[in-house]
Amino acid sequence: MNKSSGRALALAVIGTAVSAGAWAQTTVSPPGRLLASNCFQCHGTNGKGPGFERLAGKSASELFSEMKEFQSGKEGDNIMARHVSGFSDAQLRALAQWLSTQR
Repeated sequence: MNKSSGRALALAVIGTAVSAGAWAQTTVSPPGRLLASNCFQCHGTNGKGPGFERLAGKSASELFSEMKEFQSGKEGDNIMARHVSGFSDAQLRALAQWLSTQR
């Protein structure tokens, strides 16, 4: 490989790496969005699901409090209690924050 083709290859590799980095930055989901995918089946992708409690329009603090009540067992041993049981407080806050942006 001569000097100019080596330089061209290096520039191509750097260009690809920069492009991949820019692509990765633009495709990162907002915090809580991935966690919220667990909620989509019942509550819909925008919090306005068919037949279940509407989450869209609720504040993050209200959603967090409701999830903590389910997590504590105050609401019984239902599907919601089971869904939130594995989440940390930080994850529940991120989830509540993202859900609160849905309108």
